[in-house]
Amino acid sequence: MFRNDYGRDNKGNSAPLNEGEEYDVKIEDMGRDGDGIAKIEGFIVFVSGAKVGDEVKIRINSVRRNFAFAEIVE
Repeated sequence: MFRNDYGRDNKGNSAPLNEGEEYDVKIEDMGRDGDGIAKIEGFIVFVSGAKVGDEVKIRINSVRRNFAFAEIVE
């Protein structure tokens, strides 16, 4: 995939992660819909069922331009 000098691919995506990847994260905040919020390289990830302070392993389900959705796997 072609990437320009700004780290974005030719579709305008700048996410540092991909669907299906797993990460160990700490939930830092809560979203307005009750999802936990973690950050991976400064990128916001909404984690279903997580609470502030949780340290969990997550799997990325969906990646958008400025954020992603994930689920807890452990």
